[in-house]
Amino acid sequence: MLELTENAQKELEAYFEGKDRGTIRIYLAPGGCSGPRLALALDEAGDDDATEEAGGFKFCINKNLLAEIKGAKIDLSPMGFMVEPENPLPDTGASGGCGGCCGGCGSH
Repeated sequence: MLELTENAQKELEAYFEGKDRGTIRIYLAPGGCSGPRLALALDEAGDDDATEEAGGFKFCINKNLLAEIKGAKIDLSPMGFMVEPENPLPDTGASGGCGGCCGGCGSH
């Protein structure tokens, strides 16, 4: 289900240094101009979640979301953590969020 890159694992280890390692949720976040994206947050697993360990960390994800994406690769980018789904994210009917190129994210 999960692949945690070495760079992402090192960043998580640095974050949790001296702290209890809580469960990390993978969730579908609104993405503004680029549409929805997968993101990470600290959260406890619930009854509707699947859990998995990777790189010494416990992750949880909603079972329905996992069924749609099949798995994810967690990596580190200059902008922070990047969570790439194995299968493309569900189509929300939005075509990129803004409705036009180079127009900013204001209303149109």
